[in-house]
Amino acid sequence: MTETRDYRSTVFLPKTDFPMKAGLPQKEPGILARWQDEDIYGQLRAAREGREKFILHDGPPYANGDMHIGHALNHILKDMVVRTQTLLGKDAPYVPGWDCHGLPIEWKVEEEYRKKKKNKDEVPPKEFRAECRAYAQKWVDVQREQLKRLGINAAWDRPYLTMDFQAEATIVGELLKFAESGQLYRGAKPVMWSPVEKTALAEAEVEYEDIVSTQIDVAFEITDSPIEALKGAYAVIWTTTPWTIPVNQALAYGPEVDYTLVEVDRLGKRIKLLIASELLMSAGKRIGIFDTKTAEPGATVTPTVYSQIEFKGADLAGTVARHPMHALGGFFAEPRPLLAGDFVTTESGTGLVHMAPDHGEDDFELCKAHGIEPKFAVTADGKYREDWGWLAGQGSVINPKFNAPDGPICVALAEVGALMAASADYKHSYPHSWRSKAKVIFRCTPQWFVPMDQAREGGSLREKAVAAIAATRFVPEKGRNRIGAMVEGRPDWVLSRQRAWGVPITLFVNRQTGQYLADPAVNARIIAGIMAEGVDAWDDERAQEYLGADYNADDYERITDILDVWFDSGSTHAFVLESGRWPELRWPADLYLEGSDQHRGWFQSSLLESCATRGRAPYDAVLTHGFTMDAKGLKMSKSLGNTISPLDLMRDYGADILRLWALSVDFTEDHRIGKEILAGVADQYRKLRNTYRYLLGALDGFSEDERVAPQDMPELERYMLARLAGLDATLRQAVADYDFNTYVRSLTEFCNEDLSAFFFDIRKDSLYCDAPADAKRRAYRTVLDVLFHALVRYGAPVMVFTAEEVWQSRYPGASVHLLEWPELPAAEADMAQWERLRALRTSVNEAIEPLRREKVLGSGLEAKVTVPADAPEAEGGLAELFISATVARGQELSVTRTDDHKCGRCWRHLPEVTEDGALCGRCESVVAAIDEPAA
Repeated sequence: MTETRDYRSTVFLPKTDFPMKAGLPQKEPGILARWQDEDIYGQLRAAREGREKFILHDGPPYANGDMHIGHALNHILKDMVVRTQTLLGKDAPYVPGWDCHGLPIEWKVEEEYRKKKKNKDEVPPKEFRAECRAYAQKWVDVQREQLKRLGINAAWDRPYLTMDFQAEATIVGELLKFAESGQLYRGAKPVMWSPVEKTALAEAEVEYEDIVSTQIDVAFEITDSPIEALKGAYAVIWTTTPWTIPVNQALAYGPEVDYTLVEVDRLGKRIKLLIASELLMSAGKRIGIFDTKTAEPGATVTPTVYSQIEFKGADLAGTVARHPMHALGGFFAEPRPLLAGDFVTTESGTGLVHMAPDHGEDDFELCKAHGIEPKFAVTADGKYREDWGWLAGQGSVINPKFNAPDGPICVALAEVGALMAASADYKHSYPHSWRSKAKVIFRCTPQWFVPMDQAREGGSLREKAVAAIAATRFVPEKGRNRIGAMVEGRPDWVLSRQRAWGVPITLFVNRQTGQYLADPAVNARIIAGIMAEGVDAWDDERAQEYLGADYNADDYERITDILDVWFDSGSTHAFVLESGRWPELRWPADLYLEGSDQHRGWFQSSLLESCATRGRAPYDAVLTHGFTMDAKGLKMSKSLGNTISPLDLMRDYGADILRLWALSVDFTEDHRIGKEILAGVADQYRKLRNTYRYLLGALDGFSEDERVAPQDMPELERYMLARLAGLDATLRQAVADYDFNTYVRSLTEFCNEDLSAFFFDIRKDSLYCDAPADAKRRAYRTVLDVLFHALVRYGAPVMVFTAEEVWQSRYPGASVHLLEWPELPAAEADMAQWERLRALRTSVNEAIEPLRREKVLGSGLEAKVTVPADAPEAEGGLAELFISATVARGQELSVTRTDDHKCGRCWRHLPEVTEDGALCGRCESVVAAIDEPAA
């Protein structure tokens, strides 16, 4: 055998400086700095000026801590929306914003006070608000840098802040629109109240946790009734809030419920008790009216009944009882009427419900209908008033010890013989403040409300909101039902909060009439004052200035409550989209995008505010994402130690990995993150990066002179262009559907399955070994160029840093993020035929693999393949498609080792190669052309 030549230098291998190792944590900050220096965001605005607009309005996160994983997911999704719309050629600006007022920030400042032993109430309000403002600004600046690090392309130097004077003035202006149109009223209703934070809370500020409470049964003596047998009997109520007994004013029964007056022994005393018939046994066990001394173990115990009379609930009309503590006189000596309540059920308790209109919605409405008014007995910090006749100055009412069987309420009830039963073992769900984590109560206080059902031209606010929901697109669709049910069932909107840091309710109330002033001239002066000096401009010293010459400040009460922070955020559409401060924006927004909790938060407050002032929603579509759980599917919490910081993830993996994760999960549902999940994402990233790296290497030196028209290409190239067109259509639809999981999955699968495992694999022989001028190689490189321009653009909204690195490796100095959606060359192919060919190729590879494992074959190049006679044919031959030695036709699919020799350059086994190491005809010709200049 003659000595063979080393032909490696004659093979046209891919060549690129683009590294396989990404080094994202080190590389990304430099790319980010260049974008900022070159003002890529500003360049985009200039490039898209005059184009069709797409407006995503950013929901404001609270400026009160580091970015967490929810922030990261949310902003990556928003960035993906904006970038894909921009890629489609639209003008899609992104103005970020922050919520700066309200309890979250005020609570943090108070925490700092408590550490320093300072009392917030002893600090001048303006000084306290200045500290809140400084605290919010600090975290705006911190979060802004953290969000930038994610690669979010936004107007970071021009964000909106609800504490900007212009924003505060606009919020006041929106409130005064409600006032001038008569959509405000002051009333006393039970609202969610935090005794710890001393303020009313919105539903969105409340979360529910399982707790164990004291349950008690209390006897109210009946003093009068149309039914003679009821006189002297006891109506038994059951409650899990003993602290409401000192504020009881009535009892409620169900008109359709059956009741039993049963005379039994209890603690050696004959007693008549009124209890719902259906609950007699369960209530009887709690209150001990059974004779259990002679009962056999496990036997059914029945009460010793002296008499038993049954009534329909409606028969109890006109019955009156007295409070167990009636001996205290005053309020407690007043009669307690039994009232018909449709809300009374027999699911638990006794079928009789004690009514405290200060502390329950049903209680309030029923008592109000009968002329019974709240007493405001419980103060802001959860204690009874100092002048209250029972437990004066005591509390806090949310303290379990205060409500315990041995606590002061139960002890007092027991002393007067009214406590039928008490046990601290009732498990149930109970509302807590989202901020302080303390239990909240229903507490009736004077508050400012927006009526939901006030009859108005065009319908009530509820009717307008329901109509707006029907006209809005929801992604996913189930969001429509979620917010719809909330709006249909919600009570009047409570606007007022009793705090210091927020936008004031800038109303003057006439001390004689109780009516608020709705004078446009006064309101204009108020708005101008807030615009100039912010919320501090609302004070007593300037009251007369605002009222002007037509009114006397002494005749008016200046309201000192602040607005619910949800009204602030619900008004952001007004000062961000309409004010002209951001001329690139317009109203209404195309899209609002937030977590599913915002159906009761920002989505809803924005909807109500806009429907009340403009008659429609401020958005055309709403996209909702779920929450990020840990790897086990558990909610993240500091107490469990399972929180995952996006800052740590970017330090370890880089922002592009975090982005790829966020856009790969089904974000419309709750989803997971953890080390194994991220390892899978990192592997997905490596495959995508390898695709880009291959394209860069294979296109080394590509010029327009090489380009081949689609109609002149081989079938395989035309098929791949058709596959690319299919991917393009899928991605466009995914953008339209905001289906980014499909977007990323389709892109990844195309790169892995259509390119790496198929097209690149088949054509590497042509790329490496065909002559540079060969038509097939030129066609292949033409398609690679088309793929490069398309795939880098497709990947740019997802992996923003990597796409930029890839693009600049080929086109230094240019940014991929200024480009538009690719225009693809049209190509036709027999798709069904190619699907059959790909299926056949898969079957051949499956047949080759065992022979490779058994060392019968070193690679598929040594395979002699036989396919069924009716197998489809491919242009260029099936051997090229299978990357095998030869292909013959027979009865069934089979693979054996070829006897043909191996070409020393392309390594194919061909009949024309005379001995191992010799050249095939194609390679001999190419080598000769390479050697010729040297000769």
